[in-house]
Amino acid sequence: MKRFLKKVHLYYFLILLALTFIILYPLIYIFSRKPVNFKGMNSVRRAFSFVSTTLAGIFYRFTYEQEVDWTKTYIICGNHTSNLDITAVMLLAKKNMVFIGKEELLKNFITGIYFRTIDIPLNRESKMSAFRAFKKAEESINEGKHVVIFPEGMISGHYPPVLQLFKNGPFKLAIDRGVPILPITIQNNWELMWDDGARYGSMPGICDIYIHAPIETTGMLPADAEVLRDKVFAMMEQRFNNYRINDPEEIA
Repeated sequence: MKRFLKKVHLYYFLILLALTFIILYPLIYIFSRKPVNFKGMNSVRRAFSFVSTTLAGIFYRFTYEQEVDWTKTYIICGNHTSNLDITAVMLLAKKNMVFIGKEELLKNFITGIYFRTIDIPLNRESKMSAFRAFKKAEESINEGKHVVIFPEGMISGHYPPVLQLFKNGPFKLAIDRGVPILPITIQNNWELMWDDGARYGSMPGICDIYIHAPIETTGMLPADAEVLRDKVFAMMEQRFNNYRINDPEEIA
């Protein structure tokens, strides 16, 4: 019965997504024309994310290790277990941002609009694609925009999910540009909707997001990227695993 209800909720959620997108599409179309209205595109995406998840009974709770100075530019790194992670970051960050994501997102009708305009598609099998993507990310940082990267590069195929080893890219970029890394541990989005929900459905509830203290990279050398990567992975893995151990849903 629980699986059936989660499937029903998923269909309800997908209908909400479609209706919200249709209502907001005129604005998306206008803002996506050249020259692209970057702030407008992000504002509509944030509204789209907030309205659709709220109506579906999905809410976000942010816990901070320390107060974040949102006047600074960050490379935001989070673990990735659910499509809800995108909304979590959209609602968390307080200024313009770009996502770096897999090239396949260009084929999706909704995400494709963003990855053809303000976001950065990446083919991880192509060194040239990776080079172009990170050059664009550098330009975004120079313009004062947050860059959002999920360093696992994928949603874990293991259920319940475990953190996958992180790629070096985000940490090299942070050191090269001298900007801080903002690690965020997305603790339970997978319980509400794992991946796109196709296998287990979705359910209402509260997504718990933990925002670690920013890590400054000023003075670090390119050779420090792996050490920084491993440090961020360790803190996020510990937070993620501790949450699961103490989570009533997981214990049940």
